[in-house]
Amino acid sequence: MIHIRPYNSEKDYEAIPRIWEEVGWIKRSEALDVTANSFVSSGRALVAEIDGTTECQVSSMPGAMRYLETNIRFSGVTAVATGYVARKQGLAARLTARLVAEDTAAGIQVMGLGMFEQGFYNQLGFGTAPYTRWVSFDPAQLQIAAKARIPKRLTSNDWEAVHAARLTRMRGHGACILFPPDVSRVEMIAHSGFGLGYYDGVGGELSHYLWMMSEGNESGPYTVQWMTYQNGAQLLELVALMHTLGDQIRLIRLKEPYGVQFQDFIRQPFRFQILTSEGKFDNNNQADARQQYRICDLEGSLAQTHLPGETVRFNLALTDPVSAFLDDDIAWRGLSGDYIVTLGPESAAVPGNDAALPTLKATVNAFTRLWLGVRQPSYLALSDALSGPPELFAALDRVLRLPVPEMDWDF
Repeated sequence: MIHIRPYNSEKDYEAIPRIWEEVGWIKRSEALDVTANSFVSSGRALVAEIDGTTECQVSSMPGAMRYLETNIRFSGVTAVATGYVARKQGLAARLTARLVAEDTAAGIQVMGLGMFEQGFYNQLGFGTAPYTRWVSFDPAQLQIAAKARIPKRLTSNDWEAVHAARLTRMRGHGACILFPPDVSRVEMIAHSGFGLGYYDGVGGELSHYLWMMSEGNESGPYTVQWMTYQNGAQLLELVALMHTLGDQIRLIRLKEPYGVQFQDFIRQPFRFQILTSEGKFDNNNQADARQQYRICDLEGSLAQTHLPGETVRFNLALTDPVSAFLDDDIAWRGLSGDYIVTLGPESAAVPGNDAALPTLKATVNAFTRLWLGVRQPSYLALSDALSGPPELFAALDRVLRLPVPEMDWDF
Protein backbone atom coordinates (compact mmCIF):
# COMPACT_ATOMS: atom_id res chain seq x y z
CA MET A 1 0.00 0.00 0.00
CA ILE A 2 1.31 3.45 -1.01
CA HIS A 3 0.74 6.49 1.23
CA ILE A 4 1.89 10.05 0.43
CA ARG A 5 2.31 12.49 3.30
CA PRO A 6 4.44 15.42 4.53
CA TYR A 7 7.92 14.66 5.85
CA ASN A 8 8.03 13.93 9.59
CA SER A 9 11.37 14.66 11.24
CA GLU A 10 10.97 11.91 13.83
CA LYS A 11 9.39 9.18 11.74
CA ASP A 12 11.63 9.74 8.70
CA TYR A 13 14.92 10.46 10.47
CA GLU A 14 16.57 7.17 9.49
CA ALA A 15 14.88 6.85 6.10
CA ILE A 16 16.21 10.06 4.51
CA PRO A 17 19.96 9.28 4.75
CA ARG A 18 19.22 5.64 3.90
CA ILE A 19 17.55 6.67 0.65
CA TRP A 20 20.27 9.22 -0.12
CA GLU A 21 22.97 6.58 0.34
CA GLU A 22 21.08 4.10 -1.84
CA VAL A 23 20.95 6.59 -4.71
CA GLY A 24 24.66 7.33 -4.31
CA TRP A 25 24.51 10.89 -2.99
CA ILE A 26 26.30 10.34 0.33
CA LYS A 27 28.27 7.90 2.42
CA ARG A 28 26.43 7.80 5.73
CA SER A 29 27.88 9.11 8.96
CA GLU A 30 26.36 10.43 12.17
CA ALA A 31 27.07 14.01 11.08
CA LEU A 32 25.53 13.48 7.65
CA ASP A 33 22.42 11.81 9.10
CA VAL A 34 21.81 14.91 11.21
CA THR A 35 22.62 17.29 8.36
CA ALA A 36 20.47 15.46 5.82
CA ASN A 37 17.39 15.69 8.03
CA SER A 38 18.11 19.32 8.91
CA PHE A 39 18.39 20.00 5.17
CA VAL A 40 15.03 18.39 4.43
CA SER A 41 13.39 20.18 7.37
CA SER A 42 14.52 23.57 6.04
CA GLY A 43 11.94 23.65 3.25
CA ARG A 44 8.90 21.79 2.00
CA ALA A 45 9.23 18.02 1.94
CA LEU A 46 7.01 15.10 1.00
CA VAL A 47 7.53 11.36 1.32
CA ALA A 48 5.87 8.22 0.02
CA GLU A 49 5.53 5.10 2.16
CA ILE A 50 5.23 1.57 0.83
CA ASP A 51 3.72 -0.77 3.43
CA GLY A 52 4.61 1.71 6.16
CA THR A 53 8.25 2.25 5.14
CA THR A 54 9.42 5.56 3.64
CA GLU A 55 10.85 4.85 0.20
CA CYS A 56 10.64 8.12 -1.77
CA GLN A 57 11.37 11.71 -0.77
CA VAL A 58 11.15 15.08 -2.52
CA SER A 59 11.92 18.50 -1.10
CA SER A 60 12.27 22.14 -2.07
CA MET A 61 13.66 25.32 -0.54
CA PRO A 62 12.42 28.90 -0.95
CA GLY A 63 14.54 31.58 -2.52
CA ALA A 64 14.60 34.23 -5.23
CA MET A 65 15.41 34.34 -8.94
CA ARG A 66 16.76 37.44 -10.64
CA TYR A 67 14.85 38.48 -13.76
CA LEU A 68 16.78 41.45 -15.17
CA GLU A 69 16.61 43.86 -12.19
CA THR A 70 13.72 42.15 -10.37
CA ASN A 71 13.70 39.38 -7.77
CA ILE A 72 10.95 36.82 -8.37
CA ARG A 73 9.70 34.39 -5.72
CA PHE A 74 11.53 31.16 -6.46
CA SER A 75 11.72 27.63 -5.16
CA GLY A 76 14.45 25.10 -5.90
CA VAL A 77 13.70 21.38 -5.97
CA THR A 78 16.64 20.27 -3.84
CA ALA A 79 16.03 16.52 -3.65
CA VAL A 80 14.11 13.85 -5.55
CA ALA A 81 15.23 10.43 -4.33
CA THR A 82 13.61 7.00 -4.63
CA GLY A 83 14.90 3.93 -2.79
CA TYR A 84 15.61 0.72 -4.65
CA VAL A 85 12.41 -1.08 -3.67
CA ALA A 86 10.16 1.73 -4.94
CA ARG A 87 11.47 2.16 -8.48
CA LYS A 88 9.05 2.28 -11.46
CA GLN A 89 6.02 3.06 -9.28
CA GLY A 90 5.65 6.63 -10.55
CA LEU A 91 6.31 8.01 -7.07
CA ALA A 92 8.99 10.56 -7.99
CA ALA A 93 6.74 12.18 -10.60
CA ARG A 94 3.66 12.17 -8.34
CA LEU A 95 5.51 13.64 -5.38
CA THR A 96 7.29 16.27 -7.47
CA ALA A 97 4.00 17.31 -9.10
CA ARG A 98 2.44 17.66 -5.65
CA LEU A 99 5.47 19.66 -4.51
CA VAL A 100 5.02 22.05 -7.46
CA ALA A 101 1.34 22.47 -6.59
CA GLU A 102 2.00 23.11 -2.89
CA ASP A 103 4.82 25.59 -3.57
CA THR A 104 2.60 27.41 -6.07
CA ALA A 105 -0.22 27.61 -3.55
CA ALA A 106 2.30 29.12 -1.10
CA GLY A 107 3.10 31.96 -3.52
CA ILE A 108 6.08 30.64 -5.47
CA GLN A 109 6.19 32.06 -9.01
CA VAL A 110 9.04 30.07 -10.62
CA MET A 111 10.67 26.75 -9.75
CA GLY A 112 13.97 25.24 -10.81
CA LEU A 113 15.86 21.98 -10.46
CA GLY A 114 18.86 19.99 -11.55
CA MET A 115 17.99 17.05 -13.78
CA PHE A 116 19.53 13.59 -13.87
CA GLU A 117 18.48 13.28 -17.53
CA GLN A 118 16.56 15.41 -19.98
CA GLY A 119 12.97 14.29 -20.41
CA PHE A 120 11.81 13.18 -16.98
CA TYR A 121 10.98 16.61 -15.55
CA ASN A 122 9.75 17.88 -18.92
CA GLN A 123 6.59 15.89 -18.25
CA LEU A 124 6.04 18.11 -15.20
CA GLY A 125 6.37 21.36 -17.16
CA PHE A 126 10.07 22.06 -16.68
CA GLY A 127 12.02 23.51 -19.62
CA THR A 128 15.76 23.19 -20.12
CA ALA A 129 18.05 26.08 -19.18
CA PRO A 130 20.97 27.20 -21.39
CA TYR A 131 24.30 25.45 -21.46
CA THR A 132 26.63 25.83 -18.51
CA ARG A 133 30.26 26.05 -19.62
CA TRP A 134 32.97 24.26 -17.68
CA VAL A 135 36.63 25.20 -18.15
CA SER A 136 39.51 22.91 -17.19
CA PHE A 137 42.93 24.57 -17.06
CA ASP A 138 46.39 24.51 -15.53
CA PRO A 139 46.35 27.36 -12.97
CA ALA A 140 49.99 28.09 -13.75
CA GLN A 141 48.82 29.22 -17.20
CA LEU A 142 46.54 31.93 -15.87
CA GLN A 143 47.58 35.41 -16.97
CA ILE A 144 46.22 38.21 -14.81
CA ALA A 145 47.61 41.53 -13.61
CA ALA A 146 45.79 41.37 -10.26
CA LYS A 147 47.67 40.05 -7.23
CA ALA A 148 45.97 37.93 -4.59
CA ARG A 149 46.38 38.75 -0.93
CA ILE A 150 46.92 35.98 1.61
CA PRO A 151 43.48 34.33 1.98
CA LYS A 152 41.73 32.89 5.01
CA ARG A 153 41.15 29.15 5.17
CA LEU A 154 37.49 28.03 5.20
CA THR A 155 36.14 24.70 6.44
CA SER A 156 32.71 23.14 6.74
CA ASN A 157 32.47 24.80 10.17
CA ASP A 158 32.17 28.13 8.34
CA TRP A 159 28.96 27.12 6.59
CA GLU A 160 26.91 30.01 7.96
CA ALA A 161 29.37 32.66 6.73
CA VAL A 162 29.76 30.85 3.42
CA HIS A 163 26.01 30.72 2.88
CA ALA A 164 25.52 34.37 3.84
CA ALA A 165 28.08 35.37 1.21
CA ARG A 166 26.27 33.28 -1.43
CA LEU A 167 23.11 35.27 -0.76
CA THR A 168 24.85 38.61 -1.33
CA ARG A 169 26.96 37.59 -4.33
CA MET A 170 26.88 39.33 -7.71
CA ARG A 171 23.99 37.82 -9.68
CA GLY A 172 23.06 38.09 -13.32
CA HIS A 173 19.80 37.42 -15.15
CA GLY A 174 18.34 34.05 -14.15
CA ALA A 175 20.58 33.58 -11.11
CA CYS A 176 18.96 32.02 -8.05
CA ILE A 177 19.49 32.01 -4.33
CA LEU A 178 18.08 29.59 -1.78
CA PHE A 179 17.41 31.10 1.63
CA PRO A 180 17.91 28.22 4.15
CA PRO A 181 21.58 27.95 5.23
CA ASP A 182 21.37 24.16 5.45
CA VAL A 183 21.59 23.92 1.68
CA SER A 184 25.21 25.11 1.88
CA ARG A 185 25.90 23.13 5.04
CA VAL A 186 25.01 19.76 3.54
CA GLU A 187 26.93 20.46 0.32
CA MET A 188 30.06 21.40 2.25
CA ILE A 189 29.97 18.39 4.57
CA ALA A 190 28.95 15.80 1.97
CA HIS A 191 31.74 16.65 -0.47
CA SER A 192 34.58 17.20 2.04
CA GLY A 193 35.76 20.36 0.37
CA PHE A 194 37.79 23.33 1.54
CA GLY A 195 37.68 27.04 0.92
CA LEU A 196 39.93 30.06 0.51
CA GLY A 197 38.50 33.53 0.83
CA TYR A 198 38.47 37.09 2.10
CA TYR A 199 36.47 38.98 4.74
CA ASP A 200 36.00 42.34 3.02
CA GLY A 201 32.34 42.91 3.90
CA VAL A 202 31.26 46.24 5.38
CA GLY A 203 31.08 44.66 8.82
CA GLY A 204 33.96 42.25 8.25
CA GLU A 205 31.74 39.56 6.69
CA LEU A 206 33.03 36.97 4.25
CA SER A 207 32.77 38.63 0.83
CA HIS A 208 34.46 36.44 -1.79
CA TYR A 209 35.90 32.96 -1.81
CA LEU A 210 36.47 29.69 -3.65
CA TRP A 211 34.93 26.46 -2.39
CA MET A 212 36.92 23.56 -3.84
CA MET A 213 37.15 19.79 -3.83
CA SER A 214 40.15 17.61 -4.61
CA GLU A 215 40.22 14.13 -6.11
CA GLY A 216 42.85 13.21 -3.52
CA ASN A 217 46.01 13.61 -5.57
CA GLU A 218 48.35 16.45 -4.57
CA SER A 219 48.45 17.61 -8.19
CA GLY A 220 44.70 17.51 -8.66
CA PRO A 221 42.46 17.67 -10.52
CA TYR A 222 40.60 20.13 -8.29
CA THR A 223 37.04 21.32 -8.88
CA VAL A 224 35.76 24.74 -7.85
CA GLN A 225 32.29 23.71 -6.74
CA TRP A 226 31.27 27.34 -6.52
CA MET A 227 32.84 30.77 -6.25
CA THR A 228 31.28 33.85 -4.70
CA TYR A 229 32.11 37.51 -5.24
CA GLN A 230 30.30 40.85 -5.07
CA ASN A 231 32.09 42.79 -7.81
CA GLY A 232 34.56 42.47 -10.65
CA ALA A 233 37.62 43.32 -8.57
CA GLN A 234 36.84 40.45 -6.20
CA LEU A 235 36.42 38.07 -9.13
CA LEU A 236 39.85 39.06 -10.44
CA GLU A 237 41.39 38.45 -7.02
CA LEU A 238 39.92 34.93 -6.98
CA VAL A 239 41.39 34.24 -10.43
CA ALA A 240 44.75 35.51 -9.14
CA LEU A 241 44.33 33.28 -6.07
CA MET A 242 43.89 30.23 -8.31
CA HIS A 243 47.09 31.24 -10.11
CA THR A 244 49.02 31.00 -6.82
CA LEU A 245 48.10 27.31 -6.62
CA GLY A 246 49.83 26.53 -9.93
CA ASP A 247 53.14 25.42 -8.38
CA GLN A 248 51.46 22.22 -7.16
CA ILE A 249 48.08 21.81 -8.80
CA ARG A 250 48.07 20.83 -12.47
CA LEU A 251 44.35 21.12 -13.22
CA ILE A 252 41.40 23.11 -11.92
CA ARG A 253 37.88 22.59 -13.22
CA LEU A 254 35.64 25.64 -12.95
CA LYS A 255 32.13 26.61 -13.96
CA GLU A 256 32.62 29.73 -16.07
CA PRO A 257 31.61 32.82 -14.05
CA TYR A 258 28.58 34.73 -15.32
CA GLY A 259 29.39 37.30 -18.01
CA VAL A 260 33.08 36.33 -18.28
CA GLN A 261 34.83 34.53 -21.13
CA PHE A 262 37.33 32.65 -18.98
CA GLN A 263 39.59 31.82 -21.91
CA ASP A 264 40.68 35.49 -21.75
CA PHE A 265 42.62 34.62 -18.58
CA ILE A 266 44.43 31.56 -19.99
CA ARG A 267 47.82 31.74 -21.71
CA GLN A 268 48.01 29.68 -24.93
CA PRO A 269 44.77 27.75 -24.32
CA PHE A 270 44.86 25.76 -27.56
CA ARG A 271 48.51 24.70 -27.10
CA PHE A 272 47.71 23.20 -23.72
CA GLN A 273 44.53 21.57 -24.99
CA ILE A 274 46.65 19.72 -27.56
CA LEU A 275 49.45 18.83 -25.12
CA THR A 276 47.08 17.45 -22.47
CA SER A 277 44.47 15.89 -24.73
CA GLU A 278 42.95 12.64 -23.44
CA GLY A 279 45.03 12.67 -20.28
CA LYS A 280 44.11 13.01 -16.61
CA PHE A 281 44.93 16.71 -16.77
CA ASP A 282 43.12 17.44 -20.02
CA ASN A 283 42.71 21.21 -20.54
CA ASN A 284 39.36 21.70 -22.27
CA ASN A 285 36.06 23.54 -22.41
CA GLN A 286 32.80 21.62 -22.08
CA ALA A 287 29.17 22.66 -22.08
CA ASP A 288 25.93 20.97 -21.12
CA ALA A 289 22.48 21.93 -19.82
CA ARG A 290 21.60 20.15 -16.58
CA GLN A 291 19.12 22.57 -15.01
CA GLN A 292 15.49 23.35 -15.75
CA TYR A 293 12.93 26.01 -14.84
CA ARG A 294 9.15 26.29 -14.97
CA ILE A 295 6.74 29.16 -14.40
CA CYS A 296 4.22 28.31 -11.66
CA ASP A 297 2.38 31.65 -11.45
CA LEU A 298 2.00 33.13 -14.94
CA GLU A 299 0.17 36.30 -13.91
CA GLY A 300 2.58 37.01 -11.05
CA SER A 301 5.72 36.33 -13.08
CA LEU A 302 4.68 38.58 -15.96
CA ALA A 303 3.57 41.36 -13.60
CA GLN A 304 7.23 41.57 -12.52
CA THR A 305 8.56 41.49 -16.09
CA HIS A 306 9.81 44.88 -17.27
CA LEU A 307 11.39 44.75 -20.71
CA PRO A 308 13.04 47.71 -22.45
CA GLY A 309 11.68 48.85 -25.79
CA GLU A 310 8.40 48.17 -27.55
CA THR A 311 5.31 46.30 -26.36
CA VAL A 312 3.83 43.23 -28.00
CA ARG A 313 0.39 41.72 -27.23
CA PHE A 314 -0.86 38.28 -28.22
CA ASN A 315 -3.09 35.38 -27.24
CA LEU A 316 -1.35 32.53 -25.46
CA ALA A 317 -2.83 29.03 -25.71
CA LEU A 318 -0.90 27.34 -22.93
CA THR A 319 -0.76 23.65 -22.05
CA ASP A 320 0.75 22.33 -18.84
CA PRO A 321 1.67 18.63 -18.75
CA VAL A 322 1.90 18.56 -14.94
CA SER A 323 -1.87 18.09 -14.70
CA ALA A 324 -1.53 14.44 -15.72
CA PHE A 325 0.52 13.75 -12.57
CA LEU A 326 -1.57 15.60 -10.01
CA ASP A 327 -3.66 13.47 -7.66
CA ASP A 328 -7.38 14.20 -7.50
CA ASP A 329 -7.17 15.80 -4.05
CA ILE A 330 -4.96 18.68 -5.33
CA ALA A 331 -6.88 21.85 -6.14
CA TRP A 332 -4.24 23.46 -8.37
CA ARG A 333 -4.33 21.83 -11.80
CA GLY A 334 -1.50 23.60 -13.61
CA LEU A 335 -1.50 26.56 -16.00
CA SER A 336 -3.32 25.18 -19.04
CA GLY A 337 -5.68 27.75 -20.55
CA ASP A 338 -6.08 30.78 -22.77
CA TYR A 339 -4.46 34.08 -21.83
CA ILE A 340 -4.00 37.54 -23.28
CA VAL A 341 -0.33 38.38 -22.78
CA THR A 342 1.43 41.73 -22.89
CA LEU A 343 5.24 41.86 -22.98
CA GLY A 344 7.03 45.18 -22.67
CA PRO A 345 7.95 47.80 -20.06
CA GLU A 346 4.75 46.79 -18.26
CA SER A 347 3.83 43.15 -18.84
CA ALA A 348 0.78 41.12 -17.90
CA ALA A 349 -1.16 37.91 -18.44
CA VAL A 350 -4.93 37.77 -17.99
CA PRO A 351 -7.27 34.88 -18.78
CA GLY A 352 -9.13 35.28 -22.07
CA ASN A 353 -8.80 35.51 -25.82
CA ASP A 354 -8.88 38.50 -28.19
CA ALA A 355 -9.78 37.62 -31.78
CA ALA A 356 -7.91 40.69 -33.01
CA LEU A 357 -4.57 39.43 -31.68
CA PRO A 358 -2.21 36.75 -33.05
CA THR A 359 -2.01 33.49 -31.10
CA LEU A 360 1.05 31.76 -29.70
CA LYS A 361 0.64 28.08 -28.82
CA ALA A 362 3.06 26.74 -26.24
CA THR A 363 3.65 24.31 -23.42
CA VAL A 364 4.57 25.90 -20.11
CA ASN A 365 8.03 24.38 -20.63
CA ALA A 366 8.56 26.24 -23.90
CA PHE A 367 6.98 29.49 -22.73
CA THR A 368 9.21 29.53 -19.65
CA ARG A 369 12.26 29.21 -21.88
CA LEU A 370 10.97 31.96 -24.17
CA TRP A 371 10.25 34.29 -21.23
CA LEU A 372 13.69 33.72 -19.70
CA GLY A 373 15.53 34.22 -22.97
CA VAL A 374 17.06 30.74 -23.18
CA ARG A 375 17.02 31.11 -26.97
CA GLN A 376 15.73 33.63 -29.48
CA PRO A 377 11.97 32.88 -29.81
CA SER A 378 12.00 32.20 -33.56
CA TYR A 379 14.80 29.66 -33.12
CA LEU A 380 13.35 28.14 -29.97
CA ALA A 381 10.27 27.31 -32.06
CA LEU A 382 12.43 24.98 -34.18
CA SER A 383 13.06 22.56 -31.32
CA ASP A 384 10.38 23.12 -28.69
CA ALA A 385 6.57 23.08 -28.44
CA LEU A 386 6.07 26.65 -29.62
CA SER A 387 4.13 27.81 -32.68
CA GLY A 388 2.60 30.99 -34.05
CA PRO A 389 2.63 33.35 -37.05
CA PRO A 390 6.02 34.60 -38.34
CA GLU A 391 5.07 38.22 -37.63
CA LEU A 392 4.54 37.40 -33.95
CA PHE A 393 7.90 35.66 -33.67
CA ALA A 394 9.60 38.64 -35.32
CA ALA A 395 8.06 40.92 -32.68
CA LEU A 396 9.01 38.55 -29.85
CA ASP A 397 12.59 38.41 -31.16
CA ARG A 398 12.79 42.20 -30.83
CA VAL A 399 11.19 42.43 -27.40
CA LEU A 400 12.90 39.49 -25.69
CA ARG A 401 16.50 40.58 -26.21
CA LEU A 402 17.66 39.25 -22.86
CA PRO A 403 20.99 38.25 -21.34
CA VAL A 404 21.49 34.50 -21.36
CA PRO A 405 20.04 33.25 -18.04
CA GLU A 406 22.32 31.37 -15.69
CA MET A 407 20.93 29.76 -12.51
CA ASP A 408 24.42 29.89 -10.94
CA TRP A 409 23.53 27.52 -8.09
CA ASP A 410 23.67 23.75 -8.40
CA PHE A 411 20.97 21.81 -6.56
